[in-house]
Amino acid sequence: MGVLVSLRWWLVFGVGMCLLPLVVSTGTLRILVFAQFLAIFAMSWDILSGRTGYISFGHPFLIGIAGYTTAMLTYHLGVPLYFSIPAAVVATMIGSIFFFIPALRTRGTYFAVVTLAFMEVLYHLMQVVQPKLTGGTRGLSGLPTIILGAVPNYYLSFGVMFVIGVGLWLLIRTRLGTALSTIRMDEDAARSSGLNTTKLKLFAFMLSAFVAGIGGALYTHYLGSIAPRGIFDISFLFSILIAALIGGAGTIVGPIMGAYFLTLLLEFLRPYLPGPERYLIYGAITLLAYYYAPKGFHNIFGLLWQRLGALGRRE
Repeated sequence: MGVLVSLRWWLVFGVGMCLLPLVVSTGTLRILVFAQFLAIFAMSWDILSGRTGYISFGHPFLIGIAGYTTAMLTYHLGVPLYFSIPAAVVATMIGSIFFFIPALRTRGTYFAVVTLAFMEVLYHLMQVVQPKLTGGTRGLSGLPTIILGAVPNYYLSFGVMFVIGVGLWLLIRTRLGTALSTIRMDEDAARSSGLNTTKLKLFAFMLSAFVAGIGGALYTHYLGSIAPRGIFDISFLFSILIAALIGGAGTIVGPIMGAYFLTLLLEFLRPYLPGPERYLIYGAITLLAYYYAPKGFHNIFGLLWQRLGALGRRE
């Protein structure tokens, strides 16, 4: 019954967002497009790190594989998007296996360092290995776009984000989602109880890579370009992590909240602090929010909903 009620809220959210282009400017829609791509990346990180507790600092590694695969296929070979984008997702999932194998023997801080190392290696490879192929430090530009216009891109990014969000949200409510959570709580106990934690972690890696691949490929063609400094920039990584953590890690809904909050916060500060100092305010606000609400916005709204329900029953 609880799932059905929650699905109704998903429906309300979906309908409300579909009506939004009728009342906001195209500039606001373009901002929301970036928020929705950030939400996709944050959910991709969340299904791996939020559920299993294996904190990844190398998520742009997966996003970069997808972006560069589709970019090189379309730029150098003229491959149509309906083939290059699925190929990029497959390449990302294959890449995640090589990402997974060396990281399998590590946990905690060591796992985070290994994943960060993967991101750094790919960052430098894209600059020095066959610059004519990857575009070197400048990257590749002039890539084909899927559709043109703020409104169509808004609906495309929202539709993809919404489908991924509902799908992952439903998954974490299954036995499989519960099994992934047991790894975060106590992996040794989960293994002792008969769960194959290696297969569960591999599944989480592959699913995370699948979502990251979709987001990375679509994001690259939305921008029409890709460059190492953009995709592997440390601020991009932190945006993904903060969106998931400040929204509520392990919830899927939380990263969506966090992505919208962070993106809109930066744009709100832009008129008042157009320079890099707005990132200082942005960081301070996010730190305060996380300090006073370590479980994220999702938990805050959950508690408020419970209190409203309790008040309604008293009356």
